[in-house]
Amino acid sequence: MTTVAAALFWLCAALLVYTHAGYPLLLALLVRLCGERVRPLSRYARQRSNALANATDTESASDFPVVSLIVPAYDEEQVIAAKVANALELDYPRERLQVIVASDGSADATAERARAAGADLVLELPPGGKVSALNAGAEQASGEILAFSDANSVWSPQALHHLVAPFADPSVAYVCGQVRFTDPEGDNLEGAYWRYEMAVRGMESRLGGITAGNGAIYAVRREAYLPLAVSGSHDLSFPFLLAKRGGRSLYEPRAQASEKMVPTIEGEWARKRRMQRGLWDIAVGEGMLSPRGYSPLFAFELLSHRVLRYLSPFLHLIAFVANLALLGDGWVYAVTFALQVALLAAALLGRWLPAIPFRVARYYVLTTAAIAAGFWDRARHGAGGRWEKAEGTR
Repeated sequence: MTTVAAALFWLCAALLVYTHAGYPLLLALLVRLCGERVRPLSRYARQRSNALANATDTESASDFPVVSLIVPAYDEEQVIAAKVANALELDYPRERLQVIVASDGSADATAERARAAGADLVLELPPGGKVSALNAGAEQASGEILAFSDANSVWSPQALHHLVAPFADPSVAYVCGQVRFTDPEGDNLEGAYWRYEMAVRGMESRLGGITAGNGAIYAVRREAYLPLAVSGSHDLSFPFLLAKRGGRSLYEPRAQASEKMVPTIEGEWARKRRMQRGLWDIAVGEGMLSPRGYSPLFAFELLSHRVLRYLSPFLHLIAFVANLALLGDGWVYAVTFALQVALLAAALLGRWLPAIPFRVARYYVLTTAAIAAGFWDRARHGAGGRWEKAEGTR
């Protein structure tokens, strides 16, 4: 029994250290040793983007791909006019841009304000959830590139140029940009975590392709678009589903957007819990866990960055129980158990103590536990898929 407990403890501990720290270090080493797998594309895309940015006459404007920018919205009367205005102010030929607002059962003035702000098409849909709204918007879109953005995201003027430039390579099916979270007044550390996440995705993009996107700024080739079930997620589903079809998913950091983040760590816990509720349906129902169709490099990235990350709460639980069973078998296990208890205690104290170590511990414990809570919600209530906007992000 002791041998089994020791094996479980060290295996779980090693996997946790690997997925959070070892994997990014290994990615950095692979990039250094192997170079950029997509370097020719990167050079071409940069030249293409610069050429588009400098185009001013009508003939040059015709070189721009026609883009449909789809904004799903649910009771977004506070921000939708500003979002449409931001889209229309992008440094992109107006005749090559279609702005679509897909209002999903909004009970406020979202549709009216979107029309008044100049949206090309406003869809007033029955309540169905965010993915249903995205599917409806994609069905009505006329662009060869479908771009997507949250209603509360603000794009930089050149964002669309940089977002669509990589599609000049026919192997590229999906591109996501860089989102920067704002709200220095809160205690949420999502902004710091997201900088870490973007660094990892940047390295993945240079190797096998990114394993997830973000809802603030991304695009997909029209013929590559896949209508998803209401429990699906463009962020999580598109990269692996498109990889199975031979498409590449890239990260373009020059395509930038900003978004107000949830101000509190507790709010972030609730947001991530809602997001993880449909994870089982994505991982099993949509085939994320099936290796069929993946390149070896993408499969390695998906296992390291996604699968092990989602297993983190269960790995922590197994490590804790195994460590408890090993107390008395040497000072090493006393130290490792004390470290785990200290992490939990620091997370608890982080509710009242503003020092960074306590806030980091609280953020890590709550966001990790949110994965398990999402699975629990799925088991009790199904996959969901209806809108639940994060409080304080508008």
